[in-house]
Amino acid sequence: MENVWQWLFGEGRFLGIEWHFWKAVGWLGNVTFFSRFVVQWLATERRRQVTVPAAFWWLSLTGALLLFSYALYRRDSVFIFAYAFTWIPYVRNLVIHHRTLAAIRTCPACGAQSAPHARYCHLCGKGLDQPAGTPAPA
Repeated sequence: MENVWQWLFGEGRFLGIEWHFWKAVGWLGNVTFFSRFVVQWLATERRRQVTVPAAFWWLSLTGALLLFSYALYRRDSVFIFAYAFTWIPYVRNLVIHHRTLAAIRTCPACGAQSAPHARYCHLCGKGLDQPAGTPAPA
């Protein structure tokens, strides 16, 4: 038992790793970035179809920014370049997700939510009012 304790916490280290603030930032970035796969997997299992929730993009953005800051601290050009631009599609997908949520249409008859392009409610079949600026169906 003494040997295990020494291996885990010996010489002020945990698992043989010297810990400091930036090391914690790097590991937090890794854990955050990895957790997005768990979130996406659970969301897909719940809906029984491939689903990428907004939490996936938020975790991607947060993890990438944490790893990028750690790469800057390490001054590793390969590591810096690997995370310098990953935030662009994450932010873009969050913007698209926000716009999609803002455009969701609610059926006046049954209250069900429908896709922004839907003309009829998928539950009750009633016609949905057209959003402003959209031509009425022919």
